[in-house]
Amino acid sequence: MDLCLRGGRVIDPGRNVDSEADLLLQDGRVVRIDRGITATLPARTRVVDVSGLWVVPGLIDLHTHLREPGQEYKEDIASGTRAAVAGGFTAVCAMPNTVPPNDCRAVTDLIVTQARAAGLARVYPIGAVSKGQKGEELAEIGEMKDAGIVAISDDGRPVMNAELLRRAMEYARTFGLPVIQHCEDLTLSHGGAMNEGAVSTRAGIRAQPGTAESSMVARDIEICALTGARYHVAHVSTAESVARVREAKRRGLPVTCEVTPHHLTLTDEACAQYDTHAKCNPPLRTAADQAALREGLRDGTIDAIATDHAPHSQIEKDVEFEQAAFGMIGLETALPLSLELVQAGIVSPGHLVSLLSTRPAAVLGLPGGSLAIGAVGDVTVIDPHAAWTVEPGLLQSRSKNTPFAGRPMVGRAVLTIVAGGIVFAEENRFV
Repeated sequence: MDLCLRGGRVIDPGRNVDSEADLLLQDGRVVRIDRGITATLPARTRVVDVSGLWVVPGLIDLHTHLREPGQEYKEDIASGTRAAVAGGFTAVCAMPNTVPPNDCRAVTDLIVTQARAAGLARVYPIGAVSKGQKGEELAEIGEMKDAGIVAISDDGRPVMNAELLRRAMEYARTFGLPVIQHCEDLTLSHGGAMNEGAVSTRAGIRAQPGTAESSMVARDIEICALTGARYHVAHVSTAESVARVREAKRRGLPVTCEVTPHHLTLTDEACAQYDTHAKCNPPLRTAADQAALREGLRDGTIDAIATDHAPHSQIEKDVEFEQAAFGMIGLETALPLSLELVQAGIVSPGHLVSLLSTRPAAVLGLPGGSLAIGAVGDVTVIDPHAAWTVEPGLLQSRSKNTPFAGRPMVGRAVLTIVAGGIVFAEENRFV
């Protein structure tokens, strides 16, 4: 069935569009955007009134942990993509630190098959850099590329061996793949459960310095310059890292980076009461780091907002702070937290859509990120004024490890469309 979204505020930053219009989807593609087109539509077209709502290219998450295969008790592809579409994401990039890791064609094939069976958000697998993510020997990059990976990364762990990273970048360039790095010098961060600073000292928690991240960013940028490979910094979190990426871009290097909503929203003060849901890696940083991240969004240094959705069971979080697993879920809170940046005047609505959709598509060369005629029919409809409160029990993710429980939010996705078909609609809103 054809679908027409009537009367919404269409925001498509890639084409500099921000105006009220109707949008028509046919055969999984965008075919028309104009005012008042509903009068000429055939009877088979479903018309949905989206007046007062934003109609934007489907949101794309560059950094999602779906946990399948091997840790389905935390999340699986079906539950993770349910959370994704409820959060407005039409596509997610699945990180490789599963059990076993996605380091060969067989695992990539499984992820692709399970995503197709779920039939919700698009899932783009990211392959491991090294076999077993051990940092010793390159994984089967060519085979994984044939099976559908869109980048390589050992995320969850950094590639500590500089020579191995160089070879990975050379191979990745051959296959047209970006290298995504979790930047953390393990010799500096070892044993650290939060950011090193006044808060960690006061709380008595072993900590890791921000230099553990920024020193690896600096090293990797030089290897990027040597190889010419596309290099992407995952979940950037320190002022120094942002400065190094900014300088790399000034040098004309193919360097991009992402930031998470939680690093833009919370500081290390969230760990002062030993809330394990606030424990993540990289850790929440200082207010000065957060200000630098926000400035990086303003000036275009930071290319994308990505969730780093990291589900864990209660067993792994309901322990002493230093023993708890790193990470928090984020697919269903990313959009409202990001909308706070618009409300604070840090970014415009169009810039926010670019950070959540247009730029992520460009970073990894993915379909989507645009509402141009002929583009894939992946669309997110947002109510920027919807008031709601985070109740973990009502979230779609199998795990409930969020530090935002009980937090009032403003704004959320109310309709998510993939390939022209509705995969999520806010209950009782579009009947």
